[in-house]
Amino acid sequence: MTDPRRPQISSGVGAGGDVLKFGVARRPLADLYHFLLTSPWWVLFALILVTYLAANAIFATVYVLDGGVENARPGNFTDAYFFSVQTMATIGYGKMVPESTLSNIVVTLEALFGLVTLALATGLMFAKFSQPRARVLFSRYVVVGMRDGVRSLMLRLANERATGLVEAHLRLVLLRDETTLEGESIRRFHTLALARSTTSVFALSWTAIHPIDAASPLLGQTRESLIESGALLVASLVGLEEATGQTVHARHTWTAEQVRVDYRFKDIFTTRPDGKRTVDYGLFHDVEPVDQSAQK
Repeated sequence: MTDPRRPQISSGVGAGGDVLKFGVARRPLADLYHFLLTSPWWVLFALILVTYLAANAIFATVYVLDGGVENARPGNFTDAYFFSVQTMATIGYGKMVPESTLSNIVVTLEALFGLVTLALATGLMFAKFSQPRARVLFSRYVVVGMRDGVRSLMLRLANERATGLVEAHLRLVLLRDETTLEGESIRRFHTLALARSTTSVFALSWTAIHPIDAASPLLGQTRESLIESGALLVASLVGLEEATGQTVHARHTWTAEQVRVDYRFKDIFTTRPDGKRTVDYGLFHDVEPVDQSAQK
């Protein structure tokens, strides 16, 4: 029986990394569909291949033990294995056929197994292929500097798709450890107000700005104090994919160590002599220090 006290590890932004969960029963197959839907393609293909080879090996073993396959060499696992492949795929070349009652029963079960697994694999691959995904690039760092005379926290996003995101909405949340008036240590969420949280069309780049004013939970905070409180910044973007009209979303997390104070992003836009503007995404993650004397 599964020990519910055995720790489970999950990726969670609420604790600054991997979280150990206690008191929850381990159910590795409960989220198998979600795991396969979100895993890389090679994981899905590898699992299908292993399942296919293993299932044929099991059925081939039964055929060898029964010896009820006509024109198959007695006790030959290779013949039995390829007969199983033909049966599961409903190929039916006609050279090898079941001749015993047990073999016919196994063929019936294997044919049913093949139809069911084919339907499941087809549905899973279609769902994975058609799943809408936003290809949004988030800046490697978050910078703090002056913007329009106000000290602000800034992050940068870019849309990697050729089509834009319509009615894109961005939300930025600060997570940090705090102590209540009663002395209880808690993990508290603060929604950071953005100067512009929505855009009608997100096509190229977007610099999100949070003014650090009197209402900001970042007022008076330093990089060191954010690190001490285990602070995290979580950005979530939701929008409509312009080509399909489907809702897509993206999320990114920055640790306090990725905050650069008195820095700014390098400009990725340039204007050519012919008047056309260009975007250099090679500079997307680059930041540069700000001359503080020039800002005063």
